[in-house]
Amino acid sequence: MSEIIITDLVVPERLDSAEAAEFHAMVTIGNRQAELDAGIDDLSETAEELLPSWHDQTDRSQRGFIARRDGEIVGAAYLSTANDERATSVDMGVMVVPAHWGDGVEEALLERVEQTARGLGRSSVQSWTLHPASSNERMLTPTTGWGRVSTTPLSDLLISHGYALEQVERNSILPLDRPLTLVEEKLRAAVAFAGDDYRVVSWTLPTPEHLRVGYADVISRMATDVPSGDLDIDEEVWDADRVVRHDRNIADGGQMLSVAAVEHAPTGRLVAFNELVIGADRSGVTHQFGTLVVKEHRGRRLGTIVKCANLLRWREIAPESPKVSTFNAEENRPMLDINEAIGFVPASYAGGWQKKLA
Repeated sequence: MSEIIITDLVVPERLDSAEAAEFHAMVTIGNRQAELDAGIDDLSETAEELLPSWHDQTDRSQRGFIARRDGEIVGAAYLSTANDERATSVDMGVMVVPAHWGDGVEEALLERVEQTARGLGRSSVQSWTLHPASSNERMLTPTTGWGRVSTTPLSDLLISHGYALEQVERNSILPLDRPLTLVEEKLRAAVAFAGDDYRVVSWTLPTPEHLRVGYADVISRMATDVPSGDLDIDEEVWDADRVVRHDRNIADGGQMLSVAAVEHAPTGRLVAFNELVIGADRSGVTHQFGTLVVKEHRGRRLGTIVKCANLLRWREIAPESPKVSTFNAEENRPMLDINEAIGFVPASYAGGWQKKLA
């Protein structure tokens, strides 16, 4: 076969320009691979949603690569890493046009990503793969021992190159085309159980100025308070300025995000939060971003409060959205219990992979 040529991704200033072709191709190839691997079409992203974070690389650096054969784009890859000097890991993804899988494109892209990670001085590479809810004859169990996923060509590629499956996440969906009576009941019970020391605070981005520091604090706890198996999760600094950048990137991508949080009245601190986001098409799938209850305030049903409060709020914000999609670690039984209690059902799975670089 002819040679595979890999070049750095051209990040366009505008998506309607001639130079945007590679960026559009990367998104299209990634969406097609996600649909084939997960067996559902709920997880697609748009170029409009992604481009702002490629323009603003203040907090995280992103690099992309395009693979061509005979001038035709046959694959793409990306690498993302925190800019903090303490960072040790990179996140990456490899995407190949289905007809060209197995022709060496995936190996060439993976080699370029790992080479770049080494050049950045990172000691581990991580990646997430998607898997259908159905089983096949070859099932993989992560090092956590929680959950299983069926093999895919991408998971086989990672195994063959020394990656270990460290964690499995369940992708669950909640239909929104029916009354949320159960959600209302769970919220009332949880609020009564939590007591007067906790109160719900909610907003739609941009984050009000007086909430930015508290919001930054709970987002930063995602690195330390969420189950992550043996994945090397870098702690990142979040402050009010980063929240402003975070909000701007989401808005610039045409997305809308709602936050429901719980404030601990005696201290004034935010101690739990839930985020729901939807793209420019307000009749599309809603995605949950972060959900967290900080460790020292667990056991008070605050997870139920933020999830239910935001779902009820969401019905007013995006009434045409048909469903909510969320990912949770299989070992995060408290959060899965909440999901199951309010009607979420499994739709697909994700595998978290890691390779230690020599």
